[in-house]
Amino acid sequence: MVGTYNGQYPDGSWSMGGYADYVRVPAHFAIKIPDAISSEDAAPMMCGGITVYAPLINNGAGPGKAVGIIGFGGLGHFGILFAKALGCETVVAISRKRNKVDDAKAMGATEYIATSEDEKWARNHARSLDLIISTVSSPDMPLESYLRLLKTGGQFIQVGAPEDKLPPIAAFGLIGKGCKIGGSQIGSTKEIEAMLKFAADKGVKPWVQTRSMKKANESVVDMEDGKARYRYVLVSEDGERAKM
Repeated sequence: MVGTYNGQYPDGSWSMGGYADYVRVPAHFAIKIPDAISSEDAAPMMCGGITVYAPLINNGAGPGKAVGIIGFGGLGHFGILFAKALGCETVVAISRKRNKVDDAKAMGATEYIATSEDEKWARNHARSLDLIISTVSSPDMPLESYLRLLKTGGQFIQVGAPEDKLPPIAAFGLIGKGCKIGGSQIGSTKEIEAMLKFAADKGVKPWVQTRSMKKANESVVDMEDGKARYRYVLVSEDGERAKM
């Protein structure tokens, strides 16, 4: 297998991923983008979008359910948009600070928890969520407090990828309520096709900021500094030529 970014082909050449002007793939890996979705909106859906859409679908998000999305960045904003579009009764955005509460509400969040600012947040919201999707990548996340938010039989799905181990938890945090911890990584071709159709039908539109491909390095720095609202999309000046 050759990685999408910086992977090496058998002939010694390197894969350029999203920085490439052209790409050649087997036909069964090519996915038609609905006319209702622009290229700028479709681009981040193919990774960030499907990363949260798949676990929402596969773990029962929908009408009558209460869903929490931990982390309100590129992945998290997709989680809120899709949870709302799926008809979840309660959609809770969970972040460290309250500086993004207005954006979260505009995307469809019904509640907002700021873990570094709200006192006794884990106690006040205990046993309130059926499903939590965690998009954060910090190995220092308050995992036991997050698990307190789950109802009996609730599920915690990790999609963020910490480079270190997850924090330890007390076994009775799971046993007492019959909760489950799992993980999810992107999605299949069929799931991506279903996501795009769903987004087109429901009018799900990601919040993106387009930038010139020449500003790729600057955009990476700004993204790491948390300035993106909520996905940067790099647009090549040679884009029209690349379509030929």
